[in-house]
Amino acid sequence: MAVIKVENLKKRFNLEAGFFARFGRFVYAVNGVSFSIGENETYGLVGESGCGKTTTARLLVRMYESDEGSILYHDRIDVRTLKPGELKQYREKVKYVFQDPARSLNPRMTVYDVLTSGYRWSSIWPGEKKARKEAADILEETGLSAADLERRPAEFSGGQRQRISIARGLLMKPDLLICDEIVSALDVSIQGQILNLLLDIRSRHNLSFLFIAHDLKAASYFCDRIGVMYRGELMEEAAAADLYQTARHPYTRLLFSSVAGPAGESVEAREIPAMLQGEIQTPVTELSGCAFAERCPLADERCRREQPPQANVPDGAKAKTGHVFYCWKACIT
Repeated sequence: MAVIKVENLKKRFNLEAGFFARFGRFVYAVNGVSFSIGENETYGLVGESGCGKTTTARLLVRMYESDEGSILYHDRIDVRTLKPGELKQYREKVKYVFQDPARSLNPRMTVYDVLTSGYRWSSIWPGEKKARKEAADILEETGLSAADLERRPAEFSGGQRQRISIARGLLMKPDLLICDEIVSALDVSIQGQILNLLLDIRSRHNLSFLFIAHDLKAASYFCDRIGVMYRGELMEEAAAADLYQTARHPYTRLLFSSVAGPAGESVEAREIPAMLQGEIQTPVTELSGCAFAERCPLADERCRREQPPQANVPDGAKAKTGHVFYCWKACIT
């Protein structure tokens, strides 16, 4: 059973802001995205900045309201139709960890107050004494000390503050933890520690993750499956363990070609073009063709005119079941 199943999710924002702003010009941030996250599974959304990863994640907890599509929780609860009380209970089970802990942790609060501020008003608040015990336990599980409960976030390093953010997300025993670029601002050595911590937490809590990242190496290490996004659309989805070897979409291959190490070398060996012309542009009109056509070295008129359908990599083609992509030019053999 899927913890979260997303189908044809769409979101657009008005291009102009303010009370007197004109309505009618839009930024098309998410354009028909579909994926699912199973129990005890980690699903990664990767891509360049501005591709719609964070917007997609925020739609799942209704920080933004989606325009179209469906978000199903445990295959039966339509998240888009939840009333305020139901939404509150849903958010107790789907927690969000933000990219920058310096901004998401209130500097005026103690660590204990940070951890329990939402828990205190939840439907499962166990009382002060038990909550303090649970907060101490979860803080120790994330690599800090129970004595840190009375300290303030500013007294910790960036990596330690991210551990506090993770502890806050875990305290209410969620089903799904959404991690939005949580290692991107950390040193490489600290990134590895946080990823290993999350792997350990996942195994002990039977937890599912949505892992938002632009770092393909981190996503390939931590995730079970990866969805590659570009301009609000999914370009390709496959098992993380073999995506760098079996990538079909030109954008996925070009992303891997920019990564140093074995993954980049394996793509370059196939003589995939390593240069992207131009920069990613946020779409302000609905796209009729492939979202990547303007920058793709293989694109032709058909790519610019017609949106490619979903294609499946057949079994036996050096890929695992469930490998899909959206491209007119990609090879499926």
